[in-house]
Amino acid sequence: MVDESVRSPAAATDAASSRGAQLLDVERVSKRFVTSEGVITAVEDVSFSIAPGEFVSIIGPSGCGKSTLFNIVGGLVGDYEGRVTVAGDVVRGTHAAIGMVFQEESTFPWRTVVENVAFPLEVVGMAKDARLERAEHFVAMVGLRGFERRFPTELSGGMRQRVALARTLASEPRILLMDEPFAALDEQTRLLLGDRVLQIQQTLKQTTLLITHNLTEAVQLSDRVLVMTYRPGRLKRLVDIHLPHPRDSEVVSSDAFGRYVAEIWHDLREEASRGIRDDESRVLEGRAKR
Repeated sequence: MVDESVRSPAAATDAASSRGAQLLDVERVSKRFVTSEGVITAVEDVSFSIAPGEFVSIIGPSGCGKSTLFNIVGGLVGDYEGRVTVAGDVVRGTHAAIGMVFQEESTFPWRTVVENVAFPLEVVGMAKDARLERAEHFVAMVGLRGFERRFPTELSGGMRQRVALARTLASEPRILLMDEPFAALDEQTRLLLGDRVLQIQQTLKQTTLLITHNLTEAVQLSDRVLVMTYRPGRLKRLVDIHLPHPRDSEVVSSDAFGRYVAEIWHDLREEASRGIRDDESRVLEGRAKR
């Protein structure tokens, strides 16, 4: 019997259309880079849609084009084939409806927590009292009440990432993009921060796209997981995650959770193995040319 939670990319596109209006549409996106070794296709013919309030993760092996796709959706990379739209509006450069959280440390060390969170509101000219009030609201939402006047150097890595998340949310984006935001953290901290992200996502009904290489994180947080192939990055499989909401990290001990992880790992292992073989071949070819 075929597991109905696992679908091909073509079936996923048909199902997305049947769900009605989508907030984010990625249509037949391809991106190529010219390098010293020739033209490399990072992403090829990728299409998917995300409905309002949906949490979708993209997972794939190193080098599959996940971050390239993130940058294209976020408007940070141009000169690609295909189209990205938000509620029908074509994304050309950064878009006001899209907020981004990156893997790299991005807090301002000379600003307090609340000043960091209020920064984008200051940039758009919001009055000081209003922006500080909104910033304090989102500081509390990410669980940092009491740390408003602390500086980033006084916080742990996980707390600093929560500041970055609060800063992005303070602008009230319609779509939240996250690129491996907790990759530098230990597994226990990631799981607990995942709980916080889920609470926020459910409270705000926040449409979210997460780029990750972490299987547990993808299944814990997502309504759907898109699995990418090794380079060139294509969509290999879509897995619907039918785990109950509200959801927290306790779900990782369930049998259903384990089955989802095993399904995704089957595809991911195959693609990661291809990547390792490809790397080994390039090393051998390089030695042969010396």
